[in-house]
Amino acid sequence: MTGPQAGRIEPMRWTGLATLLFIGCVGDASAHTGGTIGFATVTVDGTSVRYSLALGPASLPAQLAEQMRLSEPGAAPDYQPLLDAVAQHVRISGDGRPCEAASGQVTPPAGSRANLLVVIPFRCKTPPRELFIRDDLFDLLGSDYHTLANIQWDGGSQQFGFQPDARETRVAIQSGASARGAGSFFTLGIEHILFGFDHLLFLLALVLRGGNPWSLLKIVTAFTVAHSITLALAGFDILVLPDRVVQAVIALSIAYVAAENLFLKRPVSHRWAVSFLFGLVHGIGFAGVLRELQLPAREVIWPLLSFNLGVEAGQAMAVVIALPLLIWVRQFRWEPRAVAAVSAVVLAVGLALFVERVMF
Repeated sequence: MTGPQAGRIEPMRWTGLATLLFIGCVGDASAHTGGTIGFATVTVDGTSVRYSLALGPASLPAQLAEQMRLSEPGAAPDYQPLLDAVAQHVRISGDGRPCEAASGQVTPPAGSRANLLVVIPFRCKTPPRELFIRDDLFDLLGSDYHTLANIQWDGGSQQFGFQPDARETRVAIQSGASARGAGSFFTLGIEHILFGFDHLLFLLALVLRGGNPWSLLKIVTAFTVAHSITLALAGFDILVLPDRVVQAVIALSIAYVAAENLFLKRPVSHRWAVSFLFGLVHGIGFAGVLRELQLPAREVIWPLLSFNLGVEAGQAMAVVIALPLLIWVRQFRWEPRAVAAVSAVVLAVGLALFVERVMF
């Protein structure tokens, strides 16, 4: 369809798309990383293997939370169902022989720690020379769940990211030997940006009125440089801010840029500077994933580098898909109204996220 009639219909299509975007984002407002993450520390000491898992209460399925009495006002939580579930979905073997799980314990969230801490000791027949770990927690917590694990022993360590298609790892327990496990962190970085809708919304808001291709390139580059700087600083614990503050500012950055799109008559000439400023905060948010592993500085370099490269790869994928479409749309008369409709939805989502992260 061409002519004036097409000019009237297309904005309606964009508005409908924007409405679907709003419904989808608000419906899953807590999943800024595109899923939930558990942080495991596996410590090998002779025949003893201590499995410790930090897990957010919100990641628990409703049925399990009900069994634990988490939603009953005034009732003392029963953590045994959680212990049983973790013990059933995590298997550890030493030199091909199963290690037996003993009675564990759960430490509830307290103070600045928002996660449940599940600790289960395993006993192997002999001190393992090769440790086998299988993580099937995805069957319990959902396919969008990941476990980041730091496996450590006297004189060495290895990091690994368990995913639905990478449920097993084998570790050679050798004094002074450390492995990088970088591939899984690269994949996690890609997923973090592609399924972390708040970061994608921020990028979308930035490029909607970003100007010509050169301006768009400067915007994306500024965001990349900025979040890489603070990701490194936060990953090495040089720059640490409360996670609640960081996540609230990330939400505010989405709302701010969307508001600029709506209320400024002309595109911002120095939007790259806005991208850089808020990119610094987004980088700290990215680093929160690795910081939970509490890796020593000498062991964080390769996971940090791999994760950052994954973030960049995911961001590049999103930009390659979005930019040609945005440039193509700018040739039509209805483009300003489409930008306004999408920006209004992004603004609403950003404000909703900000209120949620400040108040709840």
